[in-house]
Amino acid sequence: MTPQPTLSDWAGTVLGWDSAGRTARPVEGAPAVIMICEHASNRLVAPWSEASPELLASHAAGDIGALGVSRALGPLLARACGGAELIHAPFSRLIYDLNRSPDRPDACPVQSEIHHIALNEGIGPVERLARMERLYLPFHDLVRARVARALVLGRRPVILTIHSFSPVWHGVARKVEFGVIHDTLPTLAQAIIAMSPGLDLVTELNAPYSAEDHVTHTLRLQALPYGLENAMLELRNDLIDTPAAQEAVAARLAPVLSRAVAQVTEVPCPAQ
Repeated sequence: MTPQPTLSDWAGTVLGWDSAGRTARPVEGAPAVIMICEHASNRLVAPWSEASPELLASHAAGDIGALGVSRALGPLLARACGGAELIHAPFSRLIYDLNRSPDRPDACPVQSEIHHIALNEGIGPVERLARMERLYLPFHDLVRARVARALVLGRRPVILTIHSFSPVWHGVARKVEFGVIHDTLPTLAQAIIAMSPGLDLVTELNAPYSAEDHVTHTLRLQALPYGLENAMLELRNDLIDTPAAQEAVAARLAPVLSRAVAQVTEVPCPAQ
């Protein structure tokens, strides 16, 4: 039996690749790209472990395929851009959604589309605070430390958050296959969209969500304060639900993303 993680293990995991695309542990130097996968896992741990197998297997518990795509993108972007890093969370958003502001009710949702989440029913501010302090703060402190590390080493990394979405939402089929979302700094998202026609994916800007849906919290917290180029990537999960599909989609995305990163990083950093 695989041991369950303890809370001290749950700040997140850092993976890195050097400019040759080789796995780098410990990570040395500063990456050109930092990927963040907040919904990488569907794992639960006591005392937050009340969930059916059906719920744990659903998109409500975690972004299906997102971690696999992120891992496959790592060495490809590292070779093209000059090093890459991935930070991913090892617990389910059923407990606490790391990509929501702490004042948002959907940080601990009771309902996610058709799925009722019993472990969040009736919780009050004290319980929400406990989860925030034990799960949300350590993860974002880790991400902030990795970003600050790159900055102090002389690199202004591009920040990409990697997500997936369900093909049907409240009974309505979604035609979009690849969404690129931005907050108040749209340059990278617009560059990705401009270079996306060859992807053979139905691609849209600010779909199936936008910043108005409060989904760019991590970008607001980790990229915008430093003026770092950033984008949120959303892939329809039926296209990345196997390891082979994740690698194939990553191989198609990597050239587009690397060209877009090169374009935006050629622009001089604005005066601080």
